[in-house]
Amino acid sequence: MSKVQTIFKNMSWLTISQVIASICAFIWTILLGRYLGVSNFGVYGFATSFSGMLAITVDLGISTHIVRHIATDYDSAPKYLGNAIPLKNIFAIGTILLTLIILILMGRDELTIIVTLLFTIEMIIKSFIGLLNGSFQAFEEGKYQGIGNALLNIILLIFILIAIFGDLEIYGIAVAYILANIIALVYVYYVFTKHISKPKFELDKEFCKKITLYSLPFAVTSLLYSIYYSIDIVMLTNMVGSYATGIYNASYKLISVLTLFYSVYTAVIFPVMSKFFKNDESMLLISFEKSVKYLMLIIIPIAVGTMFYSFDIVQLIYGHKFDPASSVLSILIWTVCLLFVSGACNTLLNASHKELTITKIYAIAAVFNIVLNLFMIPYFSYNGAATTTVLSDVLIVIIQCYVIYKLGHRPNKKLYADLVKIMLSSLILGVALYLLNLNMWVALPVGIIIYFATVYLIGVFDDDDKYVIKDILGKN
Repeated sequence: MSKVQTIFKNMSWLTISQVIASICAFIWTILLGRYLGVSNFGVYGFATSFSGMLAITVDLGISTHIVRHIATDYDSAPKYLGNAIPLKNIFAIGTILLTLIILILMGRDELTIIVTLLFTIEMIIKSFIGLLNGSFQAFEEGKYQGIGNALLNIILLIFILIAIFGDLEIYGIAVAYILANIIALVYVYYVFTKHISKPKFELDKEFCKKITLYSLPFAVTSLLYSIYYSIDIVMLTNMVGSYATGIYNASYKLISVLTLFYSVYTAVIFPVMSKFFKNDESMLLISFEKSVKYLMLIIIPIAVGTMFYSFDIVQLIYGHKFDPASSVLSILIWTVCLLFVSGACNTLLNASHKELTITKIYAIAAVFNIVLNLFMIPYFSYNGAATTTVLSDVLIVIIQCYVIYKLGHRPNKKLYADLVKIMLSSLILGVALYLLNLNMWVALPVGIIIYFATVYLIGVFDDDDKYVIKDILGKN
């Protein structure tokens, strides 16, 4: 099986599972928004964002380091995992205590503290799932991760439905997350030990110290990344209250569904690019170029359509009480496009062992984000936070492109021409949607036809793309 076919096979499994996950997330987002109401939805948003910001204290970048190492040395898996799992248990205890202390110092109310602690426990369980899923990626066995991901989201949806119809309130929702993740963890551990490798459990202090030190650059980057993408919700809660947080969180949860598909691509391509860096740097650059092209080909037209129909989308999902979220959605949708570009850049830099560079970039972006939010939120509330996020993402992409260029990873000029063609096709789509002024459901198929017809006519797909498609089909 060729490398392209392996990538496609893994992406197929993960994409199918992510479609299932997105459908489930779409359903429970609608249900939770309507069931909890704006203010409690704000508490839910604060809890998930705050626990997400502290997620790195459970892992300290160890999972990312292990994926990169195992991808180039399969035999090292038992020792790495056998030490990482007990080490993460120690970190988990510290994370719970740290969360409680910070929440008390912040003066949060009892409801927020309890719910946040429950979601912290859920985050810890999810961190162990992430470690095993990363190991599946390293072995290029996306099938098992895909099945586990689908299982998690289906069970979570069932438990959320039970919590809602049993009127268990926000506490029941948090417990539903915990139980679903426990079941998923049991599954992925069982499958990994049966089909891939068995961890050799020990707590080698010197080895643990070594992998922790090697992982710290990933940890700092992940911490800055988490702060960068979660601090806006925390700041909104503290500066303007739970109602504004609920409005912002409503849109944030919608775009999060789209970012799930980005996570599929990076999960598959990171170990592959790590191998290319070691064995074939020309293929490393080609895989980066194709990543940017294909990701933009998909997400830019989605962003255009979402911007035009943001009000209809919000009303359909949440109802009239969340109407203000439509303006936030129109702004935040562009962060997804920027995230896809920055994600491809991050993957290239991580695979090239430039994790310290990424750390510096996100440090700059985090400071920029916090400072700008201090000015924007008091005057523009949730719209200010959304605008700040987009501007911060623009800054990240600009710095990343500069760094990649300086490192000598200079993409072929054809990539820039392809991106211009994709943006032109998306612009034509936007003009068509504006002039036709169609109902959202009619605009969906019409827009798809217009966009891909334009893409075909202006020649976005070249011989290399056709070769990739043929290779996937096994015809080369």
